[in-house]
Amino acid sequence: MRAKPDLSFWKLWNLSFGFFGVQIAYALQSANISRIFATLGADPHNLSYFWILPPLMGIIVQPIIGSLSDRTWCRFGRRLPYLILGALIAVIVMCLLPNAGSFGFTVSAAMIFGFIALMFLDTSINMAMQPFKMLVGDQVNEKQKGLAYSIQSFLCNAGSLVGYLAPIIFTAIGISNIAPKGQVPDSVTYAFYVGAAILILCVIYTFVTVKEMPPKEYAEFHGFEADANKDNEKKESMLSLLINAPKVFWTVGLVQFFCWCAFMYMWTYTNGAIADTVWGTTDTSSAAYQEAGNWVGVLFAVQAVGSVIWATIIPRFKSYKMAYFVSLVLGGIGFISTMFIHDQYMLFVSYILIGCAWAAMLALPFTILTNSISGKNMGTYLGLFNGTICLPQIIAASIGGILLSLVGGAQVNMLVLAGILLILGAASVFIIKETSAEKADK
Repeated sequence: MRAKPDLSFWKLWNLSFGFFGVQIAYALQSANISRIFATLGADPHNLSYFWILPPLMGIIVQPIIGSLSDRTWCRFGRRLPYLILGALIAVIVMCLLPNAGSFGFTVSAAMIFGFIALMFLDTSINMAMQPFKMLVGDQVNEKQKGLAYSIQSFLCNAGSLVGYLAPIIFTAIGISNIAPKGQVPDSVTYAFYVGAAILILCVIYTFVTVKEMPPKEYAEFHGFEADANKDNEKKESMLSLLINAPKVFWTVGLVQFFCWCAFMYMWTYTNGAIADTVWGTTDTSSAAYQEAGNWVGVLFAVQAVGSVIWATIIPRFKSYKMAYFVSLVLGGIGFISTMFIHDQYMLFVSYILIGCAWAAMLALPFTILTNSISGKNMGTYLGLFNGTICLPQIIAASIGGILLSLVGGAQVNMLVLAGILLILGAASVFIIKETSAEKADK
């Protein structure tokens, strides 16, 4: 097997640049979905159910996209066609979703429309997101994967910063942050429009600047024989690959379970939590609630800044496992601290700490996993690994309303629970045993 050459910084940058636009879309979704559905009239105990769709679509779509792209060889590339298709669908849906309450529907019809739009939005975001991780796995050698995923983490958080801050920026320049009951404010709607425009431009940039390996060259670098005709190609099923997955797939997956449950509760309950603890309101139609909604974007942006800063520190750790552990503990402390802070600016400290966990979650699991598997089924494995992201969110969203009742109905208590989950994830890091597929093949 030929060793993959080192890539220049800018080639590594181009591989992931489109992720900047994809993450703007994801950030707008993460920060505003609970706000949108609460504004449409959803009960707080039912909010988590709206969050089932995003990870459900991810767990369905990403393995399929991974498997299909493993077997796709065309003039436009292997992974890139799926990137373009996903981005185009996302752009259309981003222009429709925030208008769910503006089409003259009844409350129930508006929620159904929003629910369906959310399904398509997350399907398309998953279609656009998955190829970026696979491109790094395909084209970057073991030595540079840590740097490549760190660049991806940086762009991810930079995109998050734009998406999170967009509504409050539009509010600051005079666009209305209030709307008739049951409708989404223009500040949020325009943020989705601008996010859609940036997304398609960034994806086009990646499409133009990245050249994927042809089949023969790819096979040489990844240690298997290319079959140009594919007539006699032995195909392994996803089930077979899952059964034979390396142990690290499952141990990292356990850590992922705790982490993604925690962040699901952050996305679902932060708006209601700080509206209650800082602004002193639970009235979703009030100006104070919408102001709190804008501040959620600011806090998530602070989280992104903390994540960007921490992403530059992670490579300084001698061990991926120790970096993982420390990051998750800091994030857990950040979540728990929200219970005791009632000043909007002091919450910056909490969300900077949460950003440390987020940086590790974006970079380290994929670095550890891709180092342990060969390139032949890289896309399929990464698609399957997405189950360790999506399943926890589905489970967390399914029982979120029940847990909210058990903790007294106070949404801030769900953030404390998120902190406990991250600390459990940190404890689970020590069962991971890192391996190297490239070294094993030599």
